Amino acid sequence: MPAGSDTTEEAVSGASPDGPVPPAGTGPTGDRTDTPDAGPGAPAGGPAPDGGNGAGGSADGAGTGGAAAHPPRRPGRARRLAALARREAVRTVLAVVSGLALALAFPPYDLWPLSLVAVAALSLLTRGRTVRQGAWTGFVLGLPFFVILLKWLHVVGWDAVIGLSVAEALFMMLLGAALAGTSRLPCWPLWTACLWVAQEWARDRLPFGGFPWGRLAFANTGSPFTPLAALGGAPLVTFAVALAGALLAGCAATLWGLRGAGSVRRAVPAIEAFGLAAAVTVAGLAVPVPTEADDSVDIAVVQGNVQQPGMDFLGRPMKILDNHATATEKLAADVRAGRVKKPDLVIWPENSSDLDPFKYPQAYDRIDEAVKAIGVPVLVGALVDHSAKKGYVFNEGIVWDPKSGPGASYTKQHPVPFGEYVPFREQLSKIITRFQRVPRDFAPGDHTGVLNVGPAKLGDVICFEVAYDEIVHDTVGAGARALVVQTNNATYGRTGQPEQQLAMSKLRAVEHGRAVVTAATSGISAVVAPDGEVTHQIPEFTQGVVSARIPLRDETTPADRVGAAPEWALAIVGLLSCAAATVIGRRGRTKDK
Repeated sequence: MPAGSDTTEEAVSGASPDGPVPPAGTGPTGDRTDTPDAGPGAPAGGPAPDGGNGAGGSADGAGTGGAAAHPPRRPGRARRLAALARREAVRTVLAVVSGLALALAFPPYDLWPLSLVAVAALSLLTRGRTVRQGAWTGFVLGLPFFVILLKWLHVVGWDAVIGLSVAEALFMMLLGAALAGTSRLPCWPLWTACLWVAQEWARDRLPFGGFPWGRLAFANTGSPFTPLAALGGAPLVTFAVALAGALLAGCAATLWGLRGAGSVRRAVPAIEAFGLAAAVTVAGLAVPVPTEADDSVDIAVVQGNVQQPGMDFLGRPMKILDNHATATEKLAADVRAGRVKKPDLVIWPENSSDLDPFKYPQAYDRIDEAVKAIGVPVLVGALVDHSAKKGYVFNEGIVWDPKSGPGASYTKQHPVPFGEYVPFREQLSKIITRFQRVPRDFAPGDHTGVLNVGPAKLGDVICFEVAYDEIVHDTVGAGARALVVQTNNATYGRTGQPEQQLAMSKLRAVEHGRAVVTAATSGISAVVAPDGEVTHQIPEFTQGVVSARIPLRDETTPADRVGAAPEWALAIVGLLSCAAATVIGRRGRTKDK
């Protein structure tokens, strides 16, 4: 809970280095934030508590042996907290509403302009505030945002939703504190945008390898900002969205400061800020997104479906494998009948074999039958027991040839903590018995997923790995001419999670100039063109096959060539702005003393 006063010389004067802003005492919400309510013992120029005249009591009362004047008493804790709650109530409510609006910017709602509104709202609500007040505002915006965004985790349990949301909201708390601290610097919208990138940089990596869900870029996979991904990846898209939102906040703050006494001349900074926000928003439309192909390949994506959604999607053993094998054999029959063209390769999703084919002969034989029926290589998703560590498994994509059988494979590099492995298993399992439903830990792979599947050199990325910049970037850098996302979203069917993951595939297509094929056990299986357009799609919980010709491209984008450099540079600039604000603030306090 924030505490303390945010009154400064600049805030009281209502001006900042870059133009007028709302005074800290009366922000756009109309609530006062400069001084706490006077308590019952606070001097106010009237009769003092000791019966003297005024704040100091009676001098001659002390001189004649009477009681000395009592020092002013601080209000009780409860009264101070009540006063704080009254001061922060409106601002807190506005932050909560802004967090809900930000959640609606993401799939399955896809109201991307709300991402600009949320950034602008957080900028205004932290403008001219203390660091602690900014931290509180960031947290109460972040918590409802992540609860709505990650509600698909309720399949595991609402405690998982709340726990992960609180953890992610702590990063938003740090962002709110940083925005408050830098809000009095010149060019503060620029530092705001850099700090959004810095927040996402940290959240993408910490803890346990990070959790990138909720990046501003992932809400803008079908907006004018999207082509910027080809220049600087997801971080550049986030930067542009945050910059446009902060400029809109600057426009609103300037206009608020002119209320009742404005003129056209004094409104010029607001007009300039709005113009810059508009320019940043449409800048992506000028970025070319090359799509011409060096070659092409005919593919078929098999979505075999599952018995039921949820934690128990596997059903009886061999059921999911049989679903995918049967769908592939139906495709083979259609090819023989001349109803469809024979593909060059077939793609099955993650966990399409629910048994280890190298351990269970019936699973091996069922896969082999289906692959021989279609007569082309099939990329099969399977869990394979670790050969050296008992109790560990590999989550793999295996190239299965109709003549030679299983060959090259890719092992998922980034298993999901608490979902595919349990950190501190021995200790946590005693407290949270639900972790017993993750009986085996997934072992990470140690190389990228570039595989020769028939005539195509494909980059395999498994499930949540599509959210991590470096994994996809390294895969393209290793020579992938198209990308495949093998995924199993049956646990989270009809919750919005498959739509959120498909949006990430759309951004990766533009970022790397590659076709992206998403193969899911229960949906959404789709084909995304290099310009981010979804060209083919199978609905959730429907057995089906998508046949498509996808381009194979060798040309790399500027984002491929610069890698993580823009993200690091923008994040460092954001952190330096915090350091500058701290130094300037200390110098100002020293000067005042």
